[in-house]
Amino acid sequence: MENQPTQAPKKNSNVIYFLIVVVVALLVTDVYLYMQKNKSDVRVVTTDSEKTRLQTELDSLEAQIEQVNSGKAKMTAEMRAANDSLKSKIKVLRVELAKGKLTKAELDKAQEDVKQLRYFVTKYTADIEELKKQNTTLTTERDTLKTNLASVNEKATTLEKQNQELNTKVQAASALKVGAISVTAYKVKGNGKEVDVTKASQATKIKINFTVASNPVAQKSSHDIYLRVLDPTGNLVTSNETTTFSSDGQDLQSTYKTSIDYKDDGAPFLIDWVSPSTPPFQKGTYTVILYSDGYTMGKVNFTLK
Repeated sequence: MENQPTQAPKKNSNVIYFLIVVVVALLVTDVYLYMQKNKSDVRVVTTDSEKTRLQTELDSLEAQIEQVNSGKAKMTAEMRAANDSLKSKIKVLRVELAKGKLTKAELDKAQEDVKQLRYFVTKYTADIEELKKQNTTLTTERDTLKTNLASVNEKATTLEKQNQELNTKVQAASALKVGAISVTAYKVKGNGKEVDVTKASQATKIKINFTVASNPVAQKSSHDIYLRVLDPTGNLVTSNETTTFSSDGQDLQSTYKTSIDYKDDGAPFLIDWVSPSTPPFQKGTYTVILYSDGYTMGKVNFTLK
């Protein structure tokens, strides 16, 4: 009985110790939870900050694409496809980053995607810049070719003009020219004998005697000769033998056409022409003009009383 009072204090001491341990455990738990909460808050802040950074980088990459496209370089089909693909990837990443929350795996994937996108945008930009340089070079070469072509065309035009002028000079130099020419009017008697006359009332035909001046460059061959007879009033005398020809750059009508065999030997030629009109001739001065090879050979006048 005397020993019982001494056990109570020991029992109370154990309870106190137990309570102290519980309180300490609770405090430790609170501190742990508080620290975990702070870590969670820091993680959220870090995640939001990373999302913002990635979105900003997407803005920068998109602006870079727009800037390089503003040069309006003529892109290849492959470059247009790359341009569309980059814009599509940016759009998808924007949708992903716009989500309320991202898991660590989603954030890591977004970071990797942006990293790859940055590489492709850089490569795309370099390709476009290279294309611009090539276009500039091609433009310069094209302009140079145009200038050279214009110069060649100008020279060709000049040479063609010179050739035409030379051909004209050669043609003019090779054309036949009259050396001497005379015209005599005749009447034909009943017995067929021809008598030269000077009166218009008696004349029925004319004979044109002429020679051709020596010309070493003229073709020794047959040449067409066109005769034009103008009456005293200046009108062309025509007939059923009238033809059209060109001479000295003009289209003319002839009174009569014949040909001669030119050999450059000084031989005389004769054109015997009968007037188709009634009466055949009138008083006054007639003009006779000969043409050949596109040029005037010569002319002479004769008068009938």
